[in-house]
Amino acid sequence: MKRLAIALIAATLLAGCGESGGDGDTVAVTLITKDSSNPFFVTMQNGAKEAATKENVDLTVAAGRQDGDEDGQIQAIENAIAAGQDGILITPNGPGVNPAIERAREAGLYVIALDTPPDPASTVDITFATDNFEAGKLIGAWTAKSLGGKPAVIAMLDLFNDKIVSVDYNRDQGFLTGLGIAVGDPKRNGDEAPTGSYSGGTYTIVCNEPTNGAEDGGRTAMENCLTKNPAVNVVYTINEPAAAGAHGALQAAGNTDALILSIDGGCDGVNAVKEGRIDATSQQYPLVMAADGLKAIAAIARGGEKPKPSDGLDFFNTGVALVTDTPADGVQSIDTTQGAAKCWG
Repeated sequence: MKRLAIALIAATLLAGCGESGGDGDTVAVTLITKDSSNPFFVTMQNGAKEAATKENVDLTVAAGRQDGDEDGQIQAIENAIAAGQDGILITPNGPGVNPAIERAREAGLYVIALDTPPDPASTVDITFATDNFEAGKLIGAWTAKSLGGKPAVIAMLDLFNDKIVSVDYNRDQGFLTGLGIAVGDPKRNGDEAPTGSYSGGTYTIVCNEPTNGAEDGGRTAMENCLTKNPAVNVVYTINEPAAAGAHGALQAAGNTDALILSIDGGCDGVNAVKEGRIDATSQQYPLVMAADGLKAIAAIARGGEKPKPSDGLDFFNTGVALVTDTPADGVQSIDTTQGAAKCWG
């Protein structure tokens, strides 16, 4: 009731105004990222902090100990509920956090997922995210064109093999779809036919290995794949830290010709494309996700309207662009100079 009264007062104060900016009573929000070490989530935290200052938001920042740590995120959610906060921004570490999110919403907090939609998406009020399927599809389509009809010997370096999260299967399935490979269950990795045809020729999927989104995980996963087939010439990676690890393993094995594809588009990742360590990456915008999500909760707490999903989607799409210095016919992209100018928003 107290929160409702505050919102009604804020709505009265804001009547007739354009943007809320930092007007109205202070709003309390917790941002919960997957971890605090991945540069992607560090950027997200920085974007939220900057927006919080402008929007008069009391921001609490929390994170799991590592990507996949559900218990740490659950504790942060419980803390936000106990503090009577207005909302939560969260990049969910897995389905284990869903019950805690539901408790938060029942307590009156507005919950926005960032980057990683939960399964089901209705677990949160709305998700602000990259279209991860489209991000995967872009690098897959680029790969199909760039192979020029050669057989594709593919290593799939995914996120997990012990849990199912949407960012993992959407990127994986989008990549294969962009290549022109028929996928199986759209919410499962690794059930495609191991051999067949892609849009430019024949393919062999050598492996689906987990990386946990980390450089050391990417290196180990790539080493495992090369043990199965050293002739890998296409490497899909869930993110750029995993791509860095894959590149190291390939170099150590003397495989310098494999195409490495990724998704993130951070400044380091764009530089890796410029230097040839990654061939193409799909750039997403975590700073935009965090800043716009925080502004949305502040507006709602002050009597404003709730955000709506983008047309044709069940989430708010914060955009994606393919970054490469070797463009492919029919696949829209930007070069590394453009990518560096807008890395992560």
